Amino acid sequence: MSNHEEEQRAMHADELGESVDESSMVEELIDEEENEQQILEWTVEAEDAKARIDKYITDRMPEGFSRSQIQGWIVDQHVTVNGQTVKANRKLAEGEQVVVTIPGPASAGLEPENIPLDIVYEDSDLIVINKPTGMVVHPAAGHYSGTMVNALMYHCTDLSGINGELRPGIVHRIDKDTSGLLMAAKNDKAHASLSAQLKDHSVTRKYIALVHGNVEHDHGTVDAPIGRASQNRKMFTVTEKNGKRAVTHFAVNERFGDFTLVELRLETGRTHQIRVHMKFIDHPLVGDPMYGRVRAKASFVKGQALHAAVLGFVHPTTGEYLEFHAPLPEDMEKELFALRNR
Repeated sequence: MSNHEEEQRAMHADELGESVDESSMVEELIDEEENEQQILEWTVEAEDAKARIDKYITDRMPEGFSRSQIQGWIVDQHVTVNGQTVKANRKLAEGEQVVVTIPGPASAGLEPENIPLDIVYEDSDLIVINKPTGMVVHPAAGHYSGTMVNALMYHCTDLSGINGELRPGIVHRIDKDTSGLLMAAKNDKAHASLSAQLKDHSVTRKYIALVHGNVEHDHGTVDAPIGRASQNRKMFTVTEKNGKRAVTHFAVNERFGDFTLVELRLETGRTHQIRVHMKFIDHPLVGDPMYGRVRAKASFVKGQALHAAVLGFVHPTTGEYLEFHAPLPEDMEKELFALRNR
């Protein structure tokens, strides 16, 4: 390991409110790379030689993508092998490069849907939702309906249009399998105010997570740049190459020996930031299908054990500071109960 990596891994036992150089960190509310077409890349391993291209891709896609959908992408020339378009029955060879460019959703198909929402707060300017595990925040490839945006469009007749037709009202987001608090704006003035607060790092965002291993330091900071993984474009990693500064503060709430319950405060808002940073310091989230570990025993956790528990901000009209708290979801409570009573 390089000296630089060792310095990044070091968990500085400073106060969580430590000041930082604001001028060097401009947070992107919706990561700019997420606005591009999603591109996935793989290098064919020896064990996958002679596999059909459509099956090979289907086996590597997340839940929600069917083989027939992949075959449609192949016909529409969204799939290449070694830079060349192919047919669905094309057999692969070891070392070949497979690239999939996932087409984006059509905004014309975005419809309101009568999906129940756990509304924590609402007024004429904004709404705060306690999002359940499993709900996607806004339409994206593979998830064109059943999202929080579809539900908000049914519930609210007024949502800001700053983020376009596919993301009306969305100021920030959390992963599909992360639960907890999100705010959405009902008009452009409110959206601009909330966005500015996120850029200024004045929004309070605290998460509760159950991670693998015994986190030795009671509190500290992970300051390590995050960018897309070169071998798998749907994953992110700590990297200096094209990485963007990412800062996560943590504090230990409870230790179980082989697991630790931590509170995390975001200073920046990179895609998968907490999940990537906790893996980087060798304490990945329990139940994380992308960055975690395989557990030796069954887990109650449905997705990754990560919950957006606290959200605080200044109201865009009244100027009052508002702070909201959401209790842990049932699956995380069951997991903690089992750990405390084993």
